[in-house]
Amino acid sequence: MPLRLIFMGTPEFAVPTLRALHNAGHEIVAVYTREPKPAGRGMQLQSTPVEVEATRLHVPVFTPTTLKTSEAEQQFRAHRAKAAVIVAYGLILPPAILKAPKYGCFNLHASILPRWRGAAPIERAIMQGDIESGVQVMKMDKGLDTGKLAIGKRVPITDAMTAGDLHDLLAPLGADLMVRRLDALQRQELNLRRQSKRGRKYATKIDKAEAHIDWNRPAHEVLRHVHGLSPFPGAWSEMPLEGAAQRVKILRCEIADGSGESGAVLDDRLTIACAQGALRVLELQRAGKQPMKAEEFLRGTPVRRPARLT
Repeated sequence: MPLRLIFMGTPEFAVPTLRALHNAGHEIVAVYTREPKPAGRGMQLQSTPVEVEATRLHVPVFTPTTLKTSEAEQQFRAHRAKAAVIVAYGLILPPAILKAPKYGCFNLHASILPRWRGAAPIERAIMQGDIESGVQVMKMDKGLDTGKLAIGKRVPITDAMTAGDLHDLLAPLGADLMVRRLDALQRQELNLRRQSKRGRKYATKIDKAEAHIDWNRPAHEVLRHVHGLSPFPGAWSEMPLEGAAQRVKILRCEIADGSGESGAVLDDRLTIACAQGALRVLELQRAGKQPMKAEEFLRGTPVRRPARLT
């Protein structure tokens, strides 16, 4: 028997789960997401990816600015949902909301908890040099990603993987996992366990101040920093172009042979020296331009020794 569900989510990462629950036959009676925000050159109000998908599925959409009022609680309870599914929603769920559905509220989290609780688990896992990540379904409680866990799915993180790559891998994997765990919930076979007290890490929100590349670090650390911030907000460095230092985002790179002064351009293929070792830039983006492959960029804008990135 399908479950009567409320879905709560905002970004593109949440869309595959909403779609998968709908395709699995569950009755999604309401979708909660963040309010539309101005975006683009015309600053027109833009609906969230979840609202766009909910509209396509003909599911009612709610965009409260808070869930902490009695009116919000009454509206939430009026849906008479058996469970709520939360994927990167963006608002805190107070205890009254968490207790409203009969079976509780279940969150899809993009890490293997308790490692990387918090707002940016995908980015932090890559930036920290982790060798694996994953998705996990958690029954929510009043803490920050502290609830009991169902069995998750793990995936390896390679040095070639950006945050965008890992996001695109985990989103459909998490959607399938949530459908399977709700199937187990329906059969009263969902096993939950308490989180370990060991291995806790907190994935604090990415600050744009972190995006400046420090070439005075080992090449592998710089690579993981670059890939953890790609495609957004994008790690950047100043590059001498057309007679002036210009900010350029580096979106993808690889370990390369070479050594020299940190930030120095070592060849005509955009190999950059780090404190230990070197990196070759594979993809980059100038301000106001689209991302480009390095070889395409260099055809129009050669960068040669003794140039240096700062």
